[in-house]
Amino acid sequence: MSNDYRNSEGYPDPTAGEALSRIAANEKQSLRAFRPIVYICSPFSGDVEGNVNNARRYSRFAVDKGYIPIAPHLLFPQFLDDDNPEERELGLFFGNALMSKCAEVWVFGSRISSGMEAEIKRAKWKDYRLRYFTEECQEV
Repeated sequence: MSNDYRNSEGYPDPTAGEALSRIAANEKQSLRAFRPIVYICSPFSGDVEGNVNNARRYSRFAVDKGYIPIAPHLLFPQFLDDDNPEERELGLFFGNALMSKCAEVWVFGSRISSGMEAEIKRAKWKDYRLRYFTEECQEV
């Protein structure tokens, strides 16, 4: 590996250059390191705009903690009508399928909606690991 690293006096310093190259490579690799998938469970109905913003924030929190978030209530309402009972059930069914691929289920907020209640019930029935967080992303 060729590098043109020079020390503070301007002389070639291949040893330090190689060390810095390895550090940079390790940092790039750490971004691609294994990240468990977590299911984001938070309210959707009611204040939809506020709840969508919160779900985005919760998902970002998961990313910052080293996880891959799955938030079905951010995806499925893009093409399913949550006000249509059949499509809502279909969205919950799809979410359950995704939940089975997750290492953990993260429940956010103090209000448990009916959809969240169904998700939590399924997670307990399937013995998935549940973690609870406040709206401020503090684990309880």
